[in-house]
Amino acid sequence: MIKILAINPGSTSTKIAVYTDGEPTFTLSIPHPAEELAHFDKVVDQFDWRKNLIETALRDNGVDIRELSAVIGRGGIISPIESGVYEVNDDLRHDLLHARMQHASNLGGLIARDIADEIGVKSYIADPVVVDEMMPYARISGVPELPRESVFHALNQKAVARLFAKESGKRYEDLNLVVCHMGGGCTVSAHRRGRVIDTTNALDGCGPISPERSGSLPPGPLIHLCFSGKYTEDELIKLVHGKGGLMAHLGTTSVPEVLDRILAHDLHAMLILRAMCYSISKEIGAMAVAMKGDVDAILLTGGIAHSKRVTDFIADHVDFIAPIYVYPGENELRALAENALAVVKGERKASTYHSVEKEDPSQINDIEKPSKLREWLLSAITPPVKASSSMTSIRHYLGKWGRKKQ
Repeated sequence: MIKILAINPGSTSTKIAVYTDGEPTFTLSIPHPAEELAHFDKVVDQFDWRKNLIETALRDNGVDIRELSAVIGRGGIISPIESGVYEVNDDLRHDLLHARMQHASNLGGLIARDIADEIGVKSYIADPVVVDEMMPYARISGVPELPRESVFHALNQKAVARLFAKESGKRYEDLNLVVCHMGGGCTVSAHRRGRVIDTTNALDGCGPISPERSGSLPPGPLIHLCFSGKYTEDELIKLVHGKGGLMAHLGTTSVPEVLDRILAHDLHAMLILRAMCYSISKEIGAMAVAMKGDVDAILLTGGIAHSKRVTDFIADHVDFIAPIYVYPGENELRALAENALAVVKGERKASTYHSVEKEDPSQINDIEKPSKLREWLLSAITPPVKASSSMTSIRHYLGKWGRKKQ
């Protein structure tokens, strides 16, 4: 009998579950009222408090932690890593303690490690938000100091993609999928043959509009707003991440509430919700381009996917790309438990985490320095095809377009 404890710390709650041989035998969401959270200056300061709440809840519900086979927590804001399951080693623990950004998910691996050490079992994280499999040129923005980063709902997106593959009788590694997670933040990603080659970054507010995040903004007006004196730096950050999107326009992050307003003939609410759905649709189209139009399916997931009016609006814009499948909600605890179970059973191998620094693309030509980016680009170079005339390529694309339209 294999028992896995899964821990998912969120901004206003900590969700826990015990899975026995792959089936949930205990689940609980521990709420964290704002007045209690206000006692802590930093997220990491909540470690002992949240751990004690978890252990008390398990004990009160008759769960003996000594019977656990492994403990797995949601991953945090660590160094960019490949998708997979990682044991919480000392490097990983250090980077979670000193994360570059405050986020409740940083506590998942820390609490998992502490509980696991107490009972002598392994602790893990799986598919944290910083999973990075992006193509090198997808990282480049128009300003060298502002590279695009891979920060997305990796755990839920990967789990839904694998579930779709299983239901289709195929391997995730053989499919091209656009996966859209729609929650408080929305991320849209291009999954090509089991790797996320491009994605939007919801943590910094980039990508589509969402209930609490601004989405990508026009840079010129944003710069003027920064120096207008209207907002402090902290207020601007919250405007992008936390108080943007539906909250900024309508004063709520609840899509059901916005839909109720629309039913009551609130045209402003209709306009803003449609703008959010439209921005999501455009990002789905962009990710289809990242895969050169070769898309097997579009998967819509997250809490907002419960709304058929939202998914229908998006489908009306993008169903010409590929078939659309809806997986409402998210089950990150199950995804965590399944990843840990696969490792315990020997079906997957846990990876070793190493803290790494970001590679500077401007140094790519310095052959004295090792570079994964250089290796990737060199392997992608194909010999140029000799053209019979300067018009060959133009005729080729015009011909391809004509055939497609017929």
